[in-house]
Amino acid sequence: MLSYEQALSDIEEKLGAANPTPKIESVPLAQAWGRILAEDVKADRDYPPFHRATRDGFAVRSQNVDRAGVVFKLAGEVRAGESFRAPVEEGQCVQIMTGAPLPAGTDAVVMVEYARVQGDQVEMQAPLKPFENVVRQGSEAVKGRQVLPPGRRLGAGEIGLLASVGKACVSVYRKPIVAILPTGDEIVPVDQRPEWYQIRNSNSAMLSALVIAAGAIPMETSIGPDVKEALRRLMLEGLKADLLLLSGGVSMGKYDFVEEVLADLGAEFYFQSVAIRPGKPLVFGRAHDTLFFGLPGNPVSSFVTFELFARPAIRALGGGRFERPQFLRARLGNSVRHKSGLTMFMPARVETQDSEPVVQLVGWQGSGDLVGAAEANCFLVIHPEQRAPQVGDWVDVLPRLS
Repeated sequence: MLSYEQALSDIEEKLGAANPTPKIESVPLAQAWGRILAEDVKADRDYPPFHRATRDGFAVRSQNVDRAGVVFKLAGEVRAGESFRAPVEEGQCVQIMTGAPLPAGTDAVVMVEYARVQGDQVEMQAPLKPFENVVRQGSEAVKGRQVLPPGRRLGAGEIGLLASVGKACVSVYRKPIVAILPTGDEIVPVDQRPEWYQIRNSNSAMLSALVIAAGAIPMETSIGPDVKEALRRLMLEGLKADLLLLSGGVSMGKYDFVEEVLADLGAEFYFQSVAIRPGKPLVFGRAHDTLFFGLPGNPVSSFVTFELFARPAIRALGGGRFERPQFLRARLGNSVRHKSGLTMFMPARVETQDSEPVVQLVGWQGSGDLVGAAEANCFLVIHPEQRAPQVGDWVDVLPRLS
């Protein structure tokens, strides 16, 4: 049984060995959010393209404002989106608005709060340094500099940057296709009324949402019954995708046939359990040149193992870097029971109390409780070496990304 960190390293290694090379396509900028960039984006000009005022005030030569009380003659004004074309003579200043380019011959801005205007005379009430209240030309990026590398996932900030450098269309990697195969005779379709001993297929709906949020395309298959030949047929269908997610049938039960059928298909198993809770019976391997995860059937276990292991794998399959889950820190708000030797991921909520983040467990009843898990905005993380965390201790939390 691998530790959490060992399992992540194994997945990263196997993905690196596979060296996935997704196809590239061009999409309009409006459709690029969440995609993985496939080109090297460079600045098409200096940014900013001119010395830009950061305050409303008066543009001057800073060397002439070495003390308070210096008086200048107002030569005109310049607004954002315009330029001041006349020469600025010695002893003159120009009224300037935030975002406007500095007139030639000036190098600083006296804020309007530190100037007194009487007719065309402006008294400066504070000394200035060169380029005070100014963003210099090219200080954000000079023309030709890389501003976005390939492999970056495009969020709102990246979209804004692409627009600023004129990228109306952008090259991105094709989204990977992820097959989702739920298993178990107890599962019925969502739109079917279950018998008292059956449950609806919540895992496919949940995993489809997680796959979309991870930047991939879900491909749901039929529910796999606990019958070997039917499972084999559905697995072969799922192995045509870029990644196969199996849900259920990976424990030690009499009718848990998933690993047996995978073995019959010539699967190579990289690991078959991880020292985490929930999600210990996690399977990872390859069959027919396609990687697969066998996720536990309990929905919270599926959720946790997807976020920890499948999400980074999907990003790598889609052309991005393999990025391990990022933990944040919060104060522990209530006591927890810890099973030694396992890394625990428990549904919880982080709230701000007295200006500090405080995490408390939600009232959930175990790895089958979606009602409790839906109340969570994070997972409380307790590591094996944390034998007895106390209320008030700093602990790790894994934010819910979906």
